[in-house]
Amino acid sequence: MSRVGTTPIVVPAGVEVSLDGKKVSVKGKLGELSYSFPAMLTCKLTNGVLLVERENDEPKQRSLHGLCRSLINNMVVGVSEGFNKKLELIGTGYRVQKKGKALDINVGYSHQIEIEPQGTNQLEVVGQNVIIISGPDKQCVGDQAARIRKIRKPNPFTGKGIKYDDEVIKRKAGKAAATSAGL
Repeated sequence: MSRVGTTPIVVPAGVEVSLDGKKVSVKGKLGELSYSFPAMLTCKLTNGVLLVERENDEPKQRSLHGLCRSLINNMVVGVSEGFNKKLELIGTGYRVQKKGKALDINVGYSHQIEIEPQGTNQLEVVGQNVIIISGPDKQCVGDQAARIRKIRKPNPFTGKGIKYDDEVIKRKAGKAAATSAGL
């Protein structure tokens, strides 16, 4: 049995979960999310506890069991607490400004790059070089953070670029150090 799939999902106060056939809808203070799970799985809601069950131990069902439970749990956590990612801009002259709901990012190109919020995400700026992306949908928050980071990935030689706040950039030796070491 899948240990992830068999773990019950405790629905916190203030979150409404409704089951409609093969569709789960979760509504909370931060928004509303829904997910259609595969026909081979079933969901049961009893006394504020949600269980995801499978019919048998076929490999396809076993592989989807834990995944569906995790996706539904992320929806419950997302509408009650939310998810966020923090990005840092490192480099001389690299900065970000809030422009309405969008962001203007200046990371060394000849032009500024404008980023609009994706889905129900909210974009915030702390200082001139920290971006906080928050929202109820974990996948949408992570996707937006990855797209912003992709604008200027961290350079392993100089350390400049856009990185996650907990990301560690392994620095490499430059050309001068590499050629003098060979002599």
